[in-house]
Amino acid sequence: MAEHLHIPTAADVDAAAKKLEGVVLRTPLVRSPVLDEMTGGRVFLKTETLQHTGSFKFRGAYNKISSIPEDKRAAGVVAFSSGNHAQGVAAAAKMLGMRATIVMPMDAPKPKRDRTAAFGAEVVLYDRAKGEDREVIARAIAEERGAVMVPPYDDPFIIAGQGTAGREIVEDLAAMGLKPDIIVVPNSGGGLTAGISLAVKARVPDAKIYTVEPQGFDDFVRSLHSGKREQNPSPSGTICDGLMTGTPGEITFAVNRKLVTEGYTLTDEEVGKAIAFAFRELKLVVEPSGAISLAALLTKKIDVRGKIAVAMLSGGNIDPALFNKLVA
Repeated sequence: MAEHLHIPTAADVDAAAKKLEGVVLRTPLVRSPVLDEMTGGRVFLKTETLQHTGSFKFRGAYNKISSIPEDKRAAGVVAFSSGNHAQGVAAAAKMLGMRATIVMPMDAPKPKRDRTAAFGAEVVLYDRAKGEDREVIARAIAEERGAVMVPPYDDPFIIAGQGTAGREIVEDLAAMGLKPDIIVVPNSGGGLTAGISLAVKARVPDAKIYTVEPQGFDDFVRSLHSGKREQNPSPSGTICDGLMTGTPGEITFAVNRKLVTEGYTLTDEEVGKAIAFAFRELKLVVEPSGAISLAALLTKKIDVRGKIAVAMLSGGNIDPALFNKLVA
């Protein structure tokens, strides 16, 4: 199925880690006695909420954009995203002195749109309710300008960059004399899952990788079971605005179908409770797409009793009004 694809490896993640050293933040693993007591495991939270631009997306964006040859940089980069990838690309391009254009949905959270523009990127809005295709719009802009496309997940450099978070998890646990038994990853297009799976499985082959998706947007779980890339029936309809991708990526699925143990789905209500828990118990601001992994542990959908488990808190860019409603 994937003969023509460049499938990244753990070595690509290691190369990305060298490139990102001193550029990305090595985000801490946070623990909570309350969480351990509730779940019966030793739980660590990988706080990518504290990463530059407030999400893991900066890792992959910087790794990809810094790989563009000097002679191709003048025309800049183009990306399409509902928010976190947009900010990651905009920030990475700014650091590297390049122009960035981001195609974003009109209904993306306003803080994400505003911050993308604040990094100096040009924001082009589209209407997903009318069925406009963001990728078609972005590719047309890139072609017209001779710019480089920076995809949100289905790219070896993007996947390898995201995987550096998984490499850090294993190294930081090893420094405590521990190894992860279970890692829980929010899954949309599958770039974070693929990168983390490659990095972790190379070092701890027995570790189990579980994905979590919002109810109604479980294309990856269904794909994992059917063995082929399934589609989501609806383009929107969950508070997890970063996890509404229509189908798994081609490259990401080629990696994830081999390395992921199982996937689970959570309701918006369960995710909302996890956001409130993270704020109340950990003083962390987590967006719905980032809190879904914590929700999987709090609801005990993933059993971590007696295990060393890590949940990826993948981002913290939540709309203030929604945050206020959920934590109040």
